[in-house]
Amino acid sequence: MATTDLQGKYQKLAQEYSKLRAQNQVLKRAVVDEQANSAALKEQLKMKDQSLRKQQQEMDSLTFRNQQLAKRVELLQEELSVMEAKGKKTKASRNTDSSHLSQEQKSVFDEDLQKKIEENERLHIQYFEASEKHKQVETELRSRLQELETSTEQHQAVVDGLTQKYMDTIEKLQSDKAKLEVKSQALEREAKECRLRTEECQNQLKTLHADLSTRLDDSVAIINEKVPFNDTRINQFNALNVPVHNRRHQRKARELSSQGLAFVQDLVTALLNFHTYTEQRVQIFPIDCAIDVISPLNKKFSEYLHENASYVRPLEEGMLQLFESITEHTVTVLETTVKLEIFSANFTSYVCFLQKILPYQLKSLEEESAFSLCTSALRQRNVELQKVMKKMSAVFDKLKTYITLLALPSTKPDGLLRSSYGTILTQISDALHQLHDITKDLSKHYNNKAALERELPAATDKLKTTNDCILSSLAALTNGTGKIATFFGNNLDYFITSLSYGPKLGCGFTNPLSAEMMLQYKKKAAQFIKGLKKPCPDSVPYEEALANRRVLLSSTESREGLAQQVQQSLEKIGKLEQEKEHWMLEAQLSRIKLEKETNKIAGILKSAENGQLVDVTLENNVLLNVKSESSEAKSTSLIGMLTITTEDLQVPDHESREELIKNHYMARIAELTTQLQLADSKAVHLYAECRALSKRLSLAEKSNQSLAEETKSTSQCISRLQDELITTKRSYEDQLSMMSDHLCIMNETLSKQREEIDTLKMTNKGNPKKNKNR
Repeated sequence: MATTDLQGKYQKLAQEYSKLRAQNQVLKRAVVDEQANSAALKEQLKMKDQSLRKQQQEMDSLTFRNQQLAKRVELLQEELSVMEAKGKKTKASRNTDSSHLSQEQKSVFDEDLQKKIEENERLHIQYFEASEKHKQVETELRSRLQELETSTEQHQAVVDGLTQKYMDTIEKLQSDKAKLEVKSQALEREAKECRLRTEECQNQLKTLHADLSTRLDDSVAIINEKVPFNDTRINQFNALNVPVHNRRHQRKARELSSQGLAFVQDLVTALLNFHTYTEQRVQIFPIDCAIDVISPLNKKFSEYLHENASYVRPLEEGMLQLFESITEHTVTVLETTVKLEIFSANFTSYVCFLQKILPYQLKSLEEESAFSLCTSALRQRNVELQKVMKKMSAVFDKLKTYITLLALPSTKPDGLLRSSYGTILTQISDALHQLHDITKDLSKHYNNKAALERELPAATDKLKTTNDCILSSLAALTNGTGKIATFFGNNLDYFITSLSYGPKLGCGFTNPLSAEMMLQYKKKAAQFIKGLKKPCPDSVPYEEALANRRVLLSSTESREGLAQQVQQSLEKIGKLEQEKEHWMLEAQLSRIKLEKETNKIAGILKSAENGQLVDVTLENNVLLNVKSESSEAKSTSLIGMLTITTEDLQVPDHESREELIKNHYMARIAELTTQLQLADSKAVHLYAECRALSKRLSLAEKSNQSLAEETKSTSQCISRLQDELITTKRSYEDQLSMMSDHLCIMNETLSKQREEIDTLKMTNKGNPKKNKNR
């Protein structure tokens, strides 16, 4: 492998060197082209200088000619003046002739002078244009010359750098060549050592093959005798296996959940204080409810804020239930934390509450900004608070989404991929850090706003104290969110690694039901191991146990029937008590009527004049009343009816006849009621026995079905064990064949390494010639 790496590096270096050489040739051509262009430009510059010199000579000649013409004009003007002076002294005739001649000469001179002046002007114009053009061309050529000089300097610097780089690469390649030669020698030594090791490995392989063959025979015999079923191949069955219980993991999970509960409690108190003090502030500012009526918007906003405890308190309760569900005897993964769904639902309701109060909060801040005493700085603070409130609601909504996704595996295991758990946890950590930053901004803006409101003339002491309370609640909220963010960020690696906690060779739990069944199996296994340590008590025979079970079932049924009878008797007793109270009230009413009648009679007796007659009649009435009462007392029973004397039968016949019929029917009704009660008790007992017999029949049918299923399952297990025995034999045969193939592959790799070493030697021998050619 080392030789192949060295060859690859050497080939890469050679490719880079060839690329650099090609680039060097291109740069050399570019430099030569630029030099040729600079030489051509220099020649053009020389030609321009020559033409400029010619034009300067022409200009000099023209100026000299112009000066000569100017002198000639001056001479002509002097001659003219002399001729004029002479002409005055001559005669008139001469004057006329000479004036005629002088005028002709003057006209000729004037024409000549005019031509010379025009030619002079034209020459001046040409000279000026040529000089301006010369200056323009000269500046252009000089600027281009400077650009070419700078480009040549740059190209020269690039060429120097490339040459230096080529020299460095050549030196590096030479050093690499020396190192490769040293490594090739070391590889030759390693090849010799590898040959010796391969011989030793072959000897060890022979011994291992013999040892493994003996172990394979032993393991096959043990599997055939001891292993009835292997459920680690199927993930659904493997999820039901009892995993290695990690108490340290569970203790840490419980400790972290307790810390999270404390942080959530702090957060809940901070949120409660913030919403409560916000409600108080809405009722105070900008219009105090004690002085004037607040606006309908703020009134509705305060009503919604008054309901904050019903949305915030469930967060603490949900986290407390989650903490109580994590113990040392459970397995804590996302699929088993069913209580996380409760916390997610409570958090979702709180986020909905925040979204419900957000528009009212924004409108309330706008109403504060529209107040007459609100300054421009205070309006700016209100605008900043509106932005922060929107961000806070958005972050809570983001947290709600990820928490609901995190609680999804406990209700719908197939609703979320296990590969997404880590990304969801990292997103929750980022959202918590964002929430901490937003609460810091919110506290800062509220602090600035409170400082500005203190300076207002309409600021009351109540408003100042409310602002201080809001700032303290925001400080607590910032502290709580910061603690939660740092706590979650520090333990994020543990949360991600704890997701793989579960059965060996499996992909985790499929659903909470399988996890609960696994925990039940674990408890049963622990109880089984405890039972093995205790001495087994004397067992009851099977037939006796069946008899006791039947007796127990019949006794339970009879108990149910007796309970029903007791219930019916209690209902009857209640009805009788009600009738007794009714008749007691009737008796009291009759006594009151009797007292009234006796009082009337006594009054009549007092008012009567003949007291003797009245006394006699009164005595007769009293005797009649006593006799009637005694007759009623005796006639309450059949025996009393028989003991009535002839003296007592002084009552009218129709009354005594009615009493006898009434008493007879009452006795008959009492007998029929007792017979009815006996019949009801017998019917209830018969119903209980029938119900017990039906239950016994259903239990017998179920036991019959279970026995049939057990026989089917045992037959299937036998066939499955036979199939597994065949598959294990085939797998061990395949393993032996794979081991032999692996030995062949090792021999082939050793031969390939030898060939690579030989090729490296050849390449190292051929490299010096290539370097010399390069």
